[in-house]
Amino acid sequence: MTNDSLLQVRDLKKYFEIKRGFFWGEPAKVHAVDGVSFDLLRGETLGLVGESGCGKSTTGRLILRLIEATAGDVLFEGTSIFKAGKSEMRALRQRMQIIFQDPYSSLNPRMTVEQIVGEGIVIHKLCKTRHERRERVADLLQKVGISPEQMHRYPHEFSGGQRQRVGIARALAVNPKLIIADEPISALDVSIQAQVINLLEDLQDQFNLTYLFIAHDLRVVEHISDRVAVMYLGKIVELADSQELYAKPMHPYTEALLSAIPIPDPTTKRRRIILEGDPPSPINPPKGCRFHTRCHKRFDRCDKEEPALREVDPRHWVSCHLY
Repeated sequence: MTNDSLLQVRDLKKYFEIKRGFFWGEPAKVHAVDGVSFDLLRGETLGLVGESGCGKSTTGRLILRLIEATAGDVLFEGTSIFKAGKSEMRALRQRMQIIFQDPYSSLNPRMTVEQIVGEGIVIHKLCKTRHERRERVADLLQKVGISPEQMHRYPHEFSGGQRQRVGIARALAVNPKLIIADEPISALDVSIQAQVINLLEDLQDQFNLTYLFIAHDLRVVEHISDRVAVMYLGKIVELADSQELYAKPMHPYTEALLSAIPIPDPTTKRRRIILEGDPPSPINPPKGCRFHTRCHKRFDRCDKEEPALREVDPRHWVSCHLY
């Protein structure tokens, strides 16, 4: 833990039980998140990337305590979120917010935009009068690029990009310090994605926000992130500064992901790494290194011994026996 750390995640685990049937004995467990640790520094953006089902979104929800963890701890400004009582948790939630992936299902269709954005203001009693709250909502909508005159409309009257802007305004309404952006542009048209990314960057500078940016699009993550953490099957396999990771990937999985990014210049050639097979089941993850079943650089040790996440270069952490 450093003085600049806003959030510390320590050995975070989440196992979901699955019933196998009456005659099958003990229920199986899905190892969705299995020992994740990292620090999030004040004012930075940490990108969390990986294939679908690797545990990215579950990690974000565990940090906010939207779901309860199986083990581990999360410290926000030195306070354990998992040990916080009901009243203490409410105060913490004001400082931690989330932007959901789907702008179509994350907004209540029976509430107006004014009610959606102002709900957190009411809950946390941030404005004394209705007029003050309405002015606050109008100001937030303007900051995210929506006319305050539209605050009486309902979500179905907006496009997907506009709805996501409403979701961003809702997250900002309670003056948070940390925002977890859970794939906030994946459901949007490509033409809108860059606008939303630029908006998030502008708001970060304006409000001194810290982001955990969850995504699977490595090009977007490179653009917005200061550091990047790569997840595979419930574990972080590489963590480094964004420029360092994209210029010098060390883990074979990271190399494979980066090799799949299209290059605009047709004269530039890149060796494409094709991964073997499908990701193993999180119900029964492989022994040793979890990536060894698909790795093009595996050797005998990988099958038997799980590599630790180690700092092999300054600020560059890798979980691989090659280092």
